[in-house]
Amino acid sequence: MVRALVLLLAQLAATPIVSETIETGEHRLVDLGTFECRDITRSTVLQRVCYDRARQDLIVASNGAYDRYCGVTAGAVERLLGAPSMGQFFNQNIKRETTAGRYACRTREPVQKG
Repeated sequence: MVRALVLLLAQLAATPIVSETIETGEHRLVDLGTFECRDITRSTVLQRVCYDRARQDLIVASNGAYDRYCGVTAGAVERLLGAPSMGQFFNQNIKRETTAGRYACRTREPVQKG
């Protein structure tokens, strides 16, 4: 029994950690290795929220598609996650169509792992 456990632990230690890469609606690949992701179950609009605090990048999955928003403060993400209606907060405060592109990722390269 102990031998099997040691063998299992050795196999797990040798297994490379592979981070997840997604494609945004702009057809850009984003490595989520630096993002903290949460699956959302209490919203009919949002299915997943991923945030990179250091870069202030927000990735949101909605209707099966991922979109990236740049320059989103940690406070805004906290308010999104704590909102009574996450979808309503997102649509009114973050979504490009309602914020005149405030969080558009214009000048930055896509987040990719080299």
